[in-house]
Amino acid sequence: MRSMEVTGDNLLTPEDSNQIHGDILESIFNHVPLVDLVPASYVTKSWKLAVSTSLQGVGGRRRRCPNRIKPWLLIYTQNTRFPHSTTAHAYDPRSHVWIEIHEPSIKFISALRSSHSTLLYMLSPSSLSLSYDPLHLTWHHIKAPLIWRIDPIVAMVGKRVIIAGGTCDFEDDPLAVEMYDLETCKWEMCESMPAILRESASSTWLSIAVNSNKNKMLVVEKSTGVAYSFDPSIKAWQGPYHLRPQTTSTISHCFIGFANHDRLIFVGIIGDDIKSIKLWEVDGESLEVFREIGEMPKQLVERMKVISSEDDAENMIYFGMPSPSSIGVSLMDDLVYIYISSVGGAIIMCEISGDGSGACSWTSVKNMSGIDIDRCKLTQGTVLGCSRVGLDDLDKALRESRKFHVKETV
Repeated sequence: MRSMEVTGDNLLTPEDSNQIHGDILESIFNHVPLVDLVPASYVTKSWKLAVSTSLQGVGGRRRRCPNRIKPWLLIYTQNTRFPHSTTAHAYDPRSHVWIEIHEPSIKFISALRSSHSTLLYMLSPSSLSLSYDPLHLTWHHIKAPLIWRIDPIVAMVGKRVIIAGGTCDFEDDPLAVEMYDLETCKWEMCESMPAILRESASSTWLSIAVNSNKNKMLVVEKSTGVAYSFDPSIKAWQGPYHLRPQTTSTISHCFIGFANHDRLIFVGIIGDDIKSIKLWEVDGESLEVFREIGEMPKQLVERMKVISSEDDAENMIYFGMPSPSSIGVSLMDDLVYIYISSVGGAIIMCEISGDGSGACSWTSVKNMSGIDIDRCKLTQGTVLGCSRVGLDDLDKALRESRKFHVKETV
């Protein structure tokens, strides 16, 4: 078992004696957690180059590097009572380590929420606070939207913030959509959400995916697979599109997300009792499902439903056995994280092959975050998401008084 703390004070240049060079140094760095590579890159220029090379490729041939940087899974647990104290943990799949992140207190205006993997936000009647950098070092505070909402979908498409649905007053349109331009600092009303989404116009029942390269946001109803796309440049919706694959199995719940190269991935939960979980690839232009690319192994499906501890057994008393609605999905680049959000514990990671074949590699991630939901503390809320964390992001975090306590997985 290995445990260490990485802080800004570690960024010191050691003596240059007994240096290791070349392929041996790169090979060593392949086995060093990403957070530890930050101080290593400050030793000498040759060490900095070796760190960079170890993360980018092998032998200069630019083939896929098994030790490349991969998206982190970030988990935030917030006390819903004032002063809303929050703990943060991260799983780094490249290094196979859990990291506890110690950060300065921030001013919370309401409950912490997440949206389409990368965006964290807090919404109150007077303000909307957003954080979209990889480690959420910076918060942007803007005036609240014109219409008060309880559980809207919130997304960032380029420099625009989209907020839709979730209204709480009968006199307001439950499908109202507003857009905030970060450059002009103004809210604008947009075309309302399609009427078919009226019964599910909240983040609880909708899954969203954002493709900033094509200036598009996709919204899919989790239970039916009916999807619409929103184009902020014309403030209008297009659709409907039917993403539910042609299969003899019943898909009870679904999620969407964009992988590398603008590949739209559809995650389907089979059966009300979670018989299986499958992945399909969707054509990005026609939005037609054209091939199945993976299915979670049976033993991992059962792992998501198993009672592995006394705490989990107590969880079942409060929430019952896991159901499709208790499953959460975060997707970024070629990684898909699937987890039971209401029970805690089980986390399954799927890595999609980057060669276009669609092959999938499945792994069960041992949860060492230490923040499994305690049913005796129902005042806590948990938020999960993905983030592309690089050396520059870690370097900036360390210099802004963040500390990283590394735990080795077993």
